Amino acid sequence: MTILLLVHVPNRLWGRGFEISVTWPVLAFSLGNKLILWTDYLPLGQRMPGTRFIAFKVPLKKSFEWRLAPKDRFSPFDLLKKIREQKEELGMIIDLTYTTRYYGPEELPKTLCYSKILTVGHEVPDNETIFKFKCAVKEFLWENRDNDKLIGVHCTHGLNRTGYLVCRYLIDVEGMEPNVAIELFNRSRGHSIERKNYIEDLQKGPIRM
Repeated sequence: MTILLLVHVPNRLWGRGFEISVTWPVLAFSLGNKLILWTDYLPLGQRMPGTRFIAFKVPLKKSFEWRLAPKDRFSPFDLLKKIREQKEELGMIIDLTYTTRYYGPEELPKTLCYSKILTVGHEVPDNETIFKFKCAVKEFLWENRDNDKLIGVHCTHGLNRTGYLVCRYLIDVEGMEPNVAIELFNRSRGHSIERKNYIEDLQKGPIRM
């Protein structure tokens, strides 16, 4: 049986990368020259204490299930179930993947807010992407100020783009110290942000308004 391999291919002409699919015996993604298994990452972390954020890897729609062992499957339905098991309620998903292949908002409950912010991988998100993320979070928090629903954020692994933008929000908007924000995210996600350029920008980059 073959499994889908998603590979990030640098596109120097346009200055951005794109994803192509080929067959391979594992579901994997590239990190530099290293192939990282989607299944190597916990499906989701815990709520970040003192915030409304929870991070998770991208859930996959049913058409992906044949490619995965039953124990490795993680669908939108599984996501909601696992969050309920933590005695939390998800109110919004911010999807940062740079594709629409994994699942669509039609697979989510209509009561759940869904925001798609196409975010290029590997690169530090630009100011426009950061602004869109902050606006989506602020709008949700204002409209849900009388409840405690969570904002779920994911990219492919729910780690690098996700960690960067969640931490960027906490640093820029909440005034959290960079290293405190990074440690809080890493501890809550159960994995640490891997990309050095993201970490360096969070630690030393300017505040984005």
